[in-house]
Amino acid sequence: MGEKDEVKMIRRRLEELAERSYNENRYFYTGFLGLSELGIYQSMRQELSFVPSEAFGGTDSCERCIVRFGSVEMCGYEEDFPIRLLKAEAIQEKFADHLTHRDFLGSVLGLGLEREKIGDIFLLDNEGFLFVHADISEYICDQLTFVKHTKVRVSELDEVPEELKPKLRGEMLVVSGNRIDSIIARLYHLSREDAQRLVQSEQVFINGRTVMQVSRALKAGDVISVRHYGRFRFGAEEGRTKKDRLSIRVEVYC
Repeated sequence: MGEKDEVKMIRRRLEELAERSYNENRYFYTGFLGLSELGIYQSMRQELSFVPSEAFGGTDSCERCIVRFGSVEMCGYEEDFPIRLLKAEAIQEKFADHLTHRDFLGSVLGLGLEREKIGDIFLLDNEGFLFVHADISEYICDQLTFVKHTKVRVSELDEVPEELKPKLRGEMLVVSGNRIDSIIARLYHLSREDAQRLVQSEQVFINGRTVMQVSRALKAGDVISVRHYGRFRFGAEEGRTKKDRLSIRVEVYC
C-alpha cells in the first residue's frame, strides 16, 4: 500500500468513527496511533468538529495515543479510554538480561498482537511499563512469560507510577533565530542540515501536526515531538545577546 493510500485509509477510518459516534450517541475509539497518524487526525480537526474528540495515550507524555470520539454532553454518560498499564518485571533479577524498548515490543508483538493495540513502552530499572488496549491486557498478563531470555511476570497496575508521569527540565538555548530547524539543531546537538532533513522527512511535529517548513517559528506553549529524539515545549524568547543571537527558553520532557 502506497503512502497516499494509507493516508486515505486513515482519513476514512477517522471519518467513519466520528460519524458513528455522532449518529449513535456513543463513544468510538481508534487503536493506538503513531505520530504520523495523529498528525492526520490533527489536520482533520476542523472537518471532524461536528463531534467532540480527543487523543490520549495513558499519560500526557505518551506519543502513541488513542483518539476518542464522543463526550459526556453528547453521549449522556462518561467512559474512560480503553487503556491499561502493565508492568513486566524479571522473576529473578540477578539473572536478567539488559532489556530494551525493542526487546519488550518484540516480545509482545511475538504473541501475535497488532501494533495498534500497543501504546508507549517505558523502561525503569530494567522493568517494562506498557500501555496497551484494554481488550488484550489479560492476554498479555497470561501469555508474556519471556522477554529476550529473561523470564518475566506481568501484572496490571491500577495507577500510573509517579516516575512515569511527565517531568520537564528547563533549558536556555542561544540560536540564530526562532526557527524550528535552528532550535532542534541546538537542543539535540545536530547540524543545521541534519535538523532540516528531519523536518523535510516529516519526523517533526508541532502540537501533533507534521511540520512542513524548516523556518517555522514557535510560540509559547507549542509542544514539539522529534521522532527518535524526544519532546519539548517552547517557553518564550528571552531577548538578544550582545552578538545579536536569540536566547530562548524551552522545557524538555524527561
